[in-house]
Amino acid sequence: MPQECPKCQFENPDNTNYCGKCATRLHSGEDEVGVRTATLDQLTMSLKTGSILANRYEIIERLGIGGMGWVYKAFDMEVNEKVALKLIRPEIASNAQTIKRFQNEIKMARRIAHRNVCRMYDLGKDGNTRFITMEYVSGEDLKNSLVRMGPLTPSRAVEIGKQLCRGLAEAHRLGVVHRDLKPHNIMIDKQGNAKIMDFGIALALGEEALTDSGVILGTPKYFSPEQVEGTDLDARSDLYSLGVILYEMVAGRAPFEGDSTISIAVKHTTAAPRNPMELNPQIPPALSRLILKCLEKDPRKRFQSADELCGELTFIETDVATREKSSLFGRPLETSQLRLKLFRFPAIILPLGVILILAYFLFDQLYVRRSSEPAAQANSMWVNSVVVLPSHLDELNSELSDL
Repeated sequence: MPQECPKCQFENPDNTNYCGKCATRLHSGEDEVGVRTATLDQLTMSLKTGSILANRYEIIERLGIGGMGWVYKAFDMEVNEKVALKLIRPEIASNAQTIKRFQNEIKMARRIAHRNVCRMYDLGKDGNTRFITMEYVSGEDLKNSLVRMGPLTPSRAVEIGKQLCRGLAEAHRLGVVHRDLKPHNIMIDKQGNAKIMDFGIALALGEEALTDSGVILGTPKYFSPEQVEGTDLDARSDLYSLGVILYEMVAGRAPFEGDSTISIAVKHTTAAPRNPMELNPQIPPALSRLILKCLEKDPRKRFQSADELCGELTFIETDVATREKSSLFGRPLETSQLRLKLFRFPAIILPLGVILILAYFLFDQLYVRRSSEPAAQANSMWVNSVVVLPSHLDELNSELSDL
């Protein structure tokens, strides 16, 4: 899992300590990647390809590193299917209160059964090692997809946004708030479907994730103002984070960036986001307004539920797709009136052209017929005619007969 540089946003390999572009020290706190402890390093060395954990999970490969520790793809030998396996850092796993919260949150998260939510399975233990198992999704996370492909088309962003709304709506209905929604926690499978990962983990980590580990709970780029201020969170906090994700999908960058965790966090509470249309003129005004509404500082001014936001995305979806399909030389037509005029023009000219062509051929045929009629009449005058010769020719013929 690549590490994003907090200064230049360059994606670095997960095993480097300094940015390959600007040499900034990584693990500075902007992303969820924490300081790797010697204990964790020693632990991960034993989880090599082919090793067995808890007499059940065969390690296939290491996928990356997250806030809790290393993430692996493993094969569950009891049910014969692949799973994602997340190790819990020893300093967190040793806290009984944290483990109790994990058990409660995973129990809640397991109730979420939705095609756009990655299923949580279990909290496991092997000796002193604690781990979480969950659904394995073959594909790549949204963050890597954006790094690889750049900004998405507005219609694709709307499609993904609707899927995320549906997954969030089901979780919120069950009383589960994600609290750490970000592109890293959204998987895009090979069919193009989006799945939200890690429900309940942010809450379960709690304050212990902030103590003596160098880990910041959540990712400041996607914080809601309530998270920055430390107030109670509800479903509208997830919708704010989803607004940041929508912004990044179409504009190519998050609405707030800075040189430090604190500077970014403060902007979420004090700064107005730049209109995404200024960064990408191809974004339809309706989509831009929707994103900015998600990013309202006051939760009461945002969409009040994931269902409401999904309904608005559905409402503007047709207009967004129409604008993309009616692009002229890569630039969308400015108004619906202009599109209407362009469709009317051929509708008028084409029938008129057909009429003129038919009239030309009809006139030409009439002209040819009339031109040939005098000659035809002249020829017909000789058909039944009698030739009368002068009288002196009769005498000449008589003499010739005598000869």
